[in-house]
Amino acid sequence: MEMMETTQQQDDDIDMTGNPRIATRITRYSGAIFDVDDLSIDLPIKGGNFTRITRQIVRHAPSVVMIVHDTVRDLYLAEREYRVGCNAFVHGLPAGLMDDGESVQDAALRELREETGIRPDAHAYTVTCISDAYSSVGMSDEISHVMAIDLHRWKLESTHFDADEHVQSAWVSWERLSSLKIQSATCVIALQFEAMRRAGVQAALNVRETR
Repeated sequence: MEMMETTQQQDDDIDMTGNPRIATRITRYSGAIFDVDDLSIDLPIKGGNFTRITRQIVRHAPSVVMIVHDTVRDLYLAEREYRVGCNAFVHGLPAGLMDDGESVQDAALRELREETGIRPDAHAYTVTCISDAYSSVGMSDEISHVMAIDLHRWKLESTHFDADEHVQSAWVSWERLSSLKIQSATCVIALQFEAMRRAGVQAALNVRETR
């Protein structure tokens, strides 16, 4: 990445135009949801050499987060469930982990169906990719694929939750959704996108429509 202007920096010879390389990796913890690794990383130095640093990383499956809009009724899906990070029942948007080998769009539609029972009719929905954002770039490799799903026609089926998963969902107005205390960073990205889109400034956003 080329910077427009150099600000204050450490007096060293790190070459930030080069590519770091992982020298060693030791898994210190392996759990059902994430692993924790100790890494030794070689950072490139100007002139072709490397200097070694150590870091820990939380390895986590990628996830999908979606703001879901019923375009006919102009309503949005809101959810509430327990989140261990803040040890509270919180409001949010439909989200979930991707399965191995699953595409981003397939994961989003599966999570939507499992958590809410909503299955879009074929060719009656649009998916807009908003952002691919790391949940905590300084310590985790989890990347969240944030998107907007506009439903034009859909049907309701049965939900499929894990045994320890408890989720409430409801259709709400944009005014109600935007007034909820939603603290997830990726959900906030989706909400900010939708606020801009409703204000008519979508053309200024770096997004892509996939269907």
